Amino acid sequence: MSGQNQRLTVVPTVTMLGIMKARLVGATRGHALLKKKSDALTAQFRQILKKIVSTKESMGDIMKTSSFSLTEAKYVTGENIKHAVLENVQNASLKVRSRQENVAGVKLPKFEYFTEGETKKDLTGLARGGQQVQACRAAYVKAIEVLVDLASLQTSFLTLDEAIKTTNRRVNALENVVKPRLDNTISYIKGELDELEREDFFRLKKIQGYKKREIEKQLASARQFAEEQFAEKVSLQKGISINSVHNLLPVAMQKDEDIIF
Repeated sequence: MSGQNQRLTVVPTVTMLGIMKARLVGATRGHALLKKKSDALTAQFRQILKKIVSTKESMGDIMKTSSFSLTEAKYVTGENIKHAVLENVQNASLKVRSRQENVAGVKLPKFEYFTEGETKKDLTGLARGGQQVQACRAAYVKAIEVLVDLASLQTSFLTLDEAIKTTNRRVNALENVVKPRLDNTISYIKGELDELEREDFFRLKKIQGYKKREIEKQLASARQFAEEQFAEKVSLQKGISINSVHNLLPVAMQKDEDIIF
């Protein structure tokens, strides 16, 4: 939707022109802010993507090490090591908690691991294989830490992806729909106001011409009435007809250029 041939349905008045200009200023500012927000989210998105790639690369080696440590522990202590570990553990010592991090107005979930209490490992591997059991535990603790970090990064990655898509849709809507529509509306209102101004100017000229013609008619009527009064007065004084007086008036009104005074 280009928005080039679209405009809002408004009444072309000066007040509406001010309102449309204010809306255009607000849309421009909002577009600039959303553009900056999109750039900030994109930069954070790329950083998280790099961290995810590096974490996944290291996770392969860590998981391989932990699996090999478990195999060593089982080989040294036997298959009953799982039951011995479960008997010594009542509650999880490594736990995960979540918090939120604000990035350009977007709340990203973050997962953190923490240790609560201590695992009873005094009797684990006491008969044989104690060192391998502790090494296996340390390897799996490190694996859990990497998995928690990876889960946090991937959750933030998905949240940022949705936020960037939403922000880009808003930026495109403002840039390609809202602002062109407001521009077209402002141009339409300006054109209509100019047309109204030209109509008012033409109307004033017609009114002035009409008034001028009416004044000329009134002056001509007053002049004719004055001549008739004067002719009637002269005819009464000299005893001639009014038509004769009318014939003498143009001659009397003419001025001889040879006579100075």
